[in-house]
Amino acid sequence: MFKAQITITLKKTVLDAQGATVQRALYNLGYESVDHLRMGKYVELLVNSGDEASARRQVDEMCRKLLVNPIIEEYRFELVPVK
Repeated sequence: MFKAQITITLKKTVLDAQGATVQRALYNLGYESVDHLRMGKYVELLVNSGDEASARRQVDEMCRKLLVNPIIEEYRFELVPVK
């Protein structure tokens, strides 16, 4: 069994309005050193597979088919063995 830790972010070419809003709010709170803030999503799930290659294929497929909008988002993930 593996725990998949998936990070989904907007592509660099896509305007991140939420990130810009949060960055301005932090600036207004006095955190003037914050720059180029981008927001994203974090998904964590368990894959019941004894084979890491199979788990990796499944997570990649889940991301491509449902979890990520490939037009505006990109993703990366890590697999952590669960005992």
